[in-house]
Amino acid sequence: MRAGGAGELFGTNGVRGIANSELTAEMALNLGRTIGTLRQGKIAIACDTRISSSMLKSAVSSGIMSTGSDVVDVGIAPTPALQFYVKETDCSAGVIVTASHNPREYNGIKFVQENGVEFYREMDEESERVYMSKKFKIAAWNEVGQLYPDSSGLRKYIDAVVNSVELDRTYRVAVDCGNGAGCFTTPEILKELGCDVYGINCNPDGRFPARNPEPVEASLDLLKKAVVDFKADFGVAHDGDADRAVFVDENGNFVNEDVMLALMAKHYVEKKGGGVVVTPVSSSKCVEDAVKMAGGEIVYTAVGSPVVAKVMIEKNAVFGGEGNGGLIFPQHLVARDGGMSVAKVLELLDETGKRLSELVAEIPRYHIVKGKVECREKKKLLEGLKGEFPEANHIDGARIDFEDGWVLIRPSGTEPIARVYAEAKTEERAKELYELGIKAIKKILS
Repeated sequence: MRAGGAGELFGTNGVRGIANSELTAEMALNLGRTIGTLRQGKIAIACDTRISSSMLKSAVSSGIMSTGSDVVDVGIAPTPALQFYVKETDCSAGVIVTASHNPREYNGIKFVQENGVEFYREMDEESERVYMSKKFKIAAWNEVGQLYPDSSGLRKYIDAVVNSVELDRTYRVAVDCGNGAGCFTTPEILKELGCDVYGINCNPDGRFPARNPEPVEASLDLLKKAVVDFKADFGVAHDGDADRAVFVDENGNFVNEDVMLALMAKHYVEKKGGGVVVTPVSSSKCVEDAVKMAGGEIVYTAVGSPVVAKVMIEKNAVFGGEGNGGLIFPQHLVARDGGMSVAKVLELLDETGKRLSELVAEIPRYHIVKGKVECREKKKLLEGLKGEFPEANHIDGARIDFEDGWVLIRPSGTEPIARVYAEAKTEERAKELYELGIKAIKKILS
């Protein structure tokens, strides 16, 4: 399994690994026993479209029921739909079976609090202690939990998103669901908002035949072409569990995720007349610039949506998110939400009367270079970074700031890699800083 985050089992977003190899049915069973032991009551569960998801969901459900807790099976659903269901019902917790943006062979299991927020790191640490100790609550034969299917989960979520937005005109939108869980929600949300919809990869398929679940620019040529051919107002693409959304403007140009984060953050600060925006240290400086320009305050955290969500609640933030398409709208749900992101971009266009490309042009421009290298010795890297860059911000890896840019080096919490983010006002300087990061990793790990 992937080290990082809470410990050797739980990473920055639950437990992930290659299905039926690193993440087995037995592990899923014991993770079900873990959440059932910690959160007695009624526990909701859902999964994405991956081939292994039904197997793992069944195993988790069995583990939960063995502790005496009931399971409410919401079926295949986006992660935010499951989180919203937990928040709006009397469930004591939730479980989502998904590896989100990871490649098709991966899967994962993530725990959700009763308020719909992902488990915080300290909660994952407690879960890991229970899992490792195997001290599960085991119910008597006549007290085992029951399984109750509930097909209303998607409807509850779609209604909440649609009812949060009022549009004065109709829009044309191209959507690439990537054969993931968003197939069941985003096209319907758009239709109910009165949009003309052009769908790509909107049939659920756990093999992800068209592209990998992560919606990176290089895999979105079909979406770009569809936006232009369909004369759409914009295009949107999801990852496997639709908690993220990335956008293409009306000209078929990819909108950098950090720019979209900055754009929405600025919009919400202006709507609220100020306020706090929370984002990780990996986010572009353009987010901070946009927030301050609108009269708001920026608060930085370690990387990981549970950390961002926790600080958003503590600071009563008006908005938050990550520079990977994970936008958080706290009035609805303190969690990344791809479906709500689509609705709120429509609202932004409607309220400003501007095209997406015009809004993007208002955001200060930086050049950012992102990459990754193999890294299986994450503790060695973290210790080495402290010695190599003692002056850096070590809240999550090492962020080294210069007068003309910055570079962040951090081990992934879900994969055996280290990520490098470098940013500067010029592309040449951003590449220089990126190479500095790559060389530092190789030097430490050698």
